[in-house]
Amino acid sequence: MNQLHQLGFFDIYEKNARILKQHPALYWDSQQISHADLLDQTVHLAAGLSFLPPKTRVAVLCRNHPVFFHLFGAASALNLTLVLINRRLSDTEIKHIVEDTTPSILICDRDMAPRASHLVSAYSFLDQYLVVDGPDETLSAWYQNPGEVSRVPGSSDDPFVIIHTAAVQGKPRGAVLSQANIVLSNMQLIHYYGLDRTACLANILPLFHIMGVNMALATLQAGGNNAILEKFDPGQTLALIQDLKVTLLGSFPPILTQLSDLIETGSYDLTSLKIAAGLDAPDTVKRWEAATGTPFWTMYGQTETSGLISFAPYLEQPGSAGAVSPLVDIRIADDFDRELPVGETGEILVRGPLVFQGYWNDPDLTAHTVRNGWHHTGDLGMIDADGFLYFKGRKAEKELIKPGGENVFPAEVEQVIMQHDAVKEVCVFGVPDPKFGEGIKAVCTLHPDQVLTADALIRFTGSVIAGYKKPRYVEFIPDLPKTAEGTIDREKIKQQFS
Repeated sequence: MNQLHQLGFFDIYEKNARILKQHPALYWDSQQISHADLLDQTVHLAAGLSFLPPKTRVAVLCRNHPVFFHLFGAASALNLTLVLINRRLSDTEIKHIVEDTTPSILICDRDMAPRASHLVSAYSFLDQYLVVDGPDETLSAWYQNPGEVSRVPGSSDDPFVIIHTAAVQGKPRGAVLSQANIVLSNMQLIHYYGLDRTACLANILPLFHIMGVNMALATLQAGGNNAILEKFDPGQTLALIQDLKVTLLGSFPPILTQLSDLIETGSYDLTSLKIAAGLDAPDTVKRWEAATGTPFWTMYGQTETSGLISFAPYLEQPGSAGAVSPLVDIRIADDFDRELPVGETGEILVRGPLVFQGYWNDPDLTAHTVRNGWHHTGDLGMIDADGFLYFKGRKAEKELIKPGGENVFPAEVEQVIMQHDAVKEVCVFGVPDPKFGEGIKAVCTLHPDQVLTADALIRFTGSVIAGYKKPRYVEFIPDLPKTAEGTIDREKIKQQFS
């Protein structure tokens, strides 16, 4: 694809600055930043980063901050690749991502600075870390270069962001997304949510998460305003909606519940809010809509599909994940990739321009996942006669638990629990959770004469992997049920102990 036919985020920034000028683009720390100002700030940072060779990886370990938007634009202009790291991960997990992607620079917030310092000391390929805020801020000097940048040619299919997600082997794998992937993904949201320059997003979902990236960049691409909160806070979010006339809100459990709780205790003007979107339980959705009058939209997607690929107001087709986007082709297939009839459950296969570029540094896993011309999601689903997609769980080899919208692979948690000397066997699976939508449960057996409490095992697990991956529920039993082949009978355990 030649330059004539490409559209990247730096192009979008330039267009918005040229046409929308002083129209608001970002709101941060009580300050409004226009599209013209956003371009100017982005150009200055790009000039500071222009010494980096094309396709250099730049890691980001940050709370929500305008620097994400500067980096999206600068990476687009310079053909760099951003590695968006979940800052809630443990040191071991962050080290795995850094080793996997070998970034040259790490950009972090003040709380992550000690971790960043250790990483720079540990890896010769990581030249330096830059802090975006606080008294030890070091990134600001990089904005002091002259406000000019020479564009670096590249393809819109080049790696733009790498987001690590749970994968088949249980270790985080870096899903590679291009600018073309994300620009087209944004067009879906612009279409379904009716986004334009009047749109204002309450930017509360983490910008290292694909849904946070989706909603933020779709709003920006439409010419709208991103009202950024460093992290979700119910009171600040409702005040933001009221004061800035927010029109769009993204949500993962327990966000909707916490907002509804606060709404019932006070008086808020939320009439500007047109759509809340995300995942949540039916009762929570009904309570939200009754309290606010704002429709809640549900969806289906994954990082490997550049985010969301089905959409609908939740109550339009209760239980569904929405209608399938025109930008993807979906097939429901059996274990031999044979298409199943309408109404039957099988694996969700996807193809089209939203399918990712593959897993970073893992051609074998990429080939396994993208085979026979289709991306194999590992998720089970059904499409009804009206074209609505229903999520039906996950295939056994890719069983995921999603507490609060994060991906947790049971095998990873099991491997950590088995490191405890007292544990003989364990089975980890997801159970309904009133706060996070889905919770992690571990059913364990202990070695003879060993004593272990649930709290002690939870603490142990949380000391090794991210806190959101540790089990919230633990049960000890004498023996785990086994199949005829002598393996742990996961289905029977889930039936008995869910």
